[in-house]
Amino acid sequence: MARSAQAALRALPQSRYFTGLVLRALVSDLKQTTRYLLEPEIREAVRARVAAAITADTRVVVAHSLGSVVAYEVLCSLPGHAVRALVTLGSPLGTPMIFDRLDPAPAPTGPGHLRQVLGKVASDPEPRGVWPGGGHLVWTNIADRGDVVALEKDLRPWFGEAVVNAVVHNGSHTHDATAYLTDKLTGTAIARGLVLP
Repeated sequence: MARSAQAALRALPQSRYFTGLVLRALVSDLKQTTRYLLEPEIREAVRARVAAAITADTRVVVAHSLGSVVAYEVLCSLPGHAVRALVTLGSPLGTPMIFDRLDPAPAPTGPGHLRQVLGKVASDPEPRGVWPGGGHLVWTNIADRGDVVALEKDLRPWFGEAVVNAVVHNGSHTHDATAYLTDKLTGTAIARGLVLP
C-alpha cells in the first residue's frame, strides 16, 4: 500500500494542474509545513532559532522530517560554518512541492530532459539544490522504504552525487523519529561527523 501511494504521489507533480492541488492536499493537514513554506515571517523566525543553536563548536546537525528542510536552509545561509556532518532522517527535501520552494532556490544545471509543452518539445533544465556547506561537509540521508514523507529516498538527483543515501526499515513506524535515531546507520553517520577534522 505504501509503495502504491508513493508512486501516485510521485506522478502527480508531473502535472501542472495537479501540482497546486497536491501541495494543498498533502500539506493542508501538516500545518507546520504549510506555514513554514508559505509564510515568510514564520520561516524567518524558525530559521533564526535554528541558526542561533549552530555555533562554531557544532560539528553534527541531525534533522528529522520538516526539521531537515529547516536545517538544510539554515546551513546554506551560514557560509563558512563548522558543521562537518548533516544527517537527514525521513526528509521531504526531494519532494517536488518542497524542493521547488527551497531557499536558496535550486539552480538549473544545464540541459535536462525534453518534455512536451503545448504540443512543442522544450528543454527542461534539471535544477540542483545548493550544497549546504563546504567540501568538508558529509551529508547522510536516511529514509525508510515505506516513509511517505520521505517521498524521494535518494537525494542525489536533487542535490548531487556527494549525498550518502541509506534505506532503513523502521517496521510499522516508518516516519517515527525514534526509530530513525536508534538505527545503527544514524549512529555511524553521527560518529563519523564527530571525528572528521
